[in-house]
Amino acid sequence: MSAHQHGHHDHSHSHSHSHSHSHSHSHSHSHSHSHSHGSGKVLLFALIFTGAFALVEVVAGLLANSLALLSDAGHMLTDSLSLAVGAFAAWLASRPASRQHSFGLQRAEVLGALFNVIFMFVVVAFIAWEAAERLFDTPEVDGGAVLLVGGLGLLVNVIVAWVLMRGEQNMNVRGALLHVMGDLLGSVAAVAAGLIIYLGGPSIMDPLLSLLVCVLILVSAVRLLRAVTRVLMEGVPPGIEPAEVRRALGEIDGVRAVHDLHIWSLSSNNHALAAHVDIDSLAQWPRVLPQIQQLLRERFGITHSTLQPEDAALAGRCELDAGCAAPV
Repeated sequence: MSAHQHGHHDHSHSHSHSHSHSHSHSHSHSHSHSHSHGSGKVLLFALIFTGAFALVEVVAGLLANSLALLSDAGHMLTDSLSLAVGAFAAWLASRPASRQHSFGLQRAEVLGALFNVIFMFVVVAFIAWEAAERLFDTPEVDGGAVLLVGGLGLLVNVIVAWVLMRGEQNMNVRGALLHVMGDLLGSVAAVAAGLIIYLGGPSIMDPLLSLLVCVLILVSAVRLLRAVTRVLMEGVPPGIEPAEVRRALGEIDGVRAVHDLHIWSLSSNNHALAAHVDIDSLAQWPRVLPQIQQLLRERFGITHSTLQPEDAALAGRCELDAGCAAPV
C-alpha cells in the first residue's frame, strides 16, 4: 500500500553520487495538521475561562489578604499562559513550511513552554518569599472570602478539566490537562485554608497552604522543563525505543540491516527519523520504502523520515576494502 493512499504527502526522491557505490536518498514527509484546529478551540475556551477567573482571584486575594488565594491565582495564571502557548502552538503547527523554516514553526510550542517554565519559577520564588515572611508575621485573613473564591476556583477548574477531557487528546491538550489537575489541588488548598480560618483556626494556615501550592507548581514546572530540554537537545522522544525501531524495520522483507539511526522531536507530537537502510537489492527500494514509512507512522508515530538505501552486498564487500569506510 502506498503512502499516498493514506492521505499523507510522502515524497521520495533519489540522487546518485559517484562514490564507491551509489547512494540514493529518499525523503518522506507526512504531516497531519487536522488535529491542530480542534485542540486549538478547546484550549482557547480553557484559556479564556481560567484567565478571567485568575484575575478575579488576584483581586479577591488582595482584598482578603490571602496568600493562598494569590498563590492559587498565580498557579491559574501559569496555566492560562500554558493554555495560550498550547492554543498558539496549535495554530502555528497548522502553518505551512516556508523557505526559511523548512520544518514549519513547530518548535514555537517548545520555546513557549520554556518561557512558561521560567515564568513558573518566578511565580514560585515570589510566593515562597512572601509565605516565609508571613509565617513569622501572619496578617489577619478573611476566611469567608477565601472559602467563597477558592470554592468558585475549584468549580472553574472542574469545568475546564471536563472540557479538556472531552476534547481531542493530543500532547498539547494532555499537557494542559495536567496543569489544570494541579490547579484543582491548588483550589482545594485555598478552600482548606479558607475553611480552617473561617472556623476560627489560625491565619498561619494560609501561608502554609500557599507553600503547598508552590510545591505543586514546582513539580509541574520541573516536569515541563525536562520535556522541553529533551526536545531542544534532540533527545529520542519518550515512548520510542531505538532498538525496537531498528528491530521492527529489520523484519520488513528485503531489509538486511539499519544503521546510522537518529530519532528526534520537532515538537511534542511530531517526531523525525534519519537512517541508512541496507537492502538485498536497490531495485527493491520502491517496494520497501512505502512499507518503512507506513510502519514508522502507524507503529511509532514518526511522520518525518529521511532514509538512505544501500545495497547490502556492496556494503559487505566494501567492509573488506581498506579504502572504504565500513557502515557504523
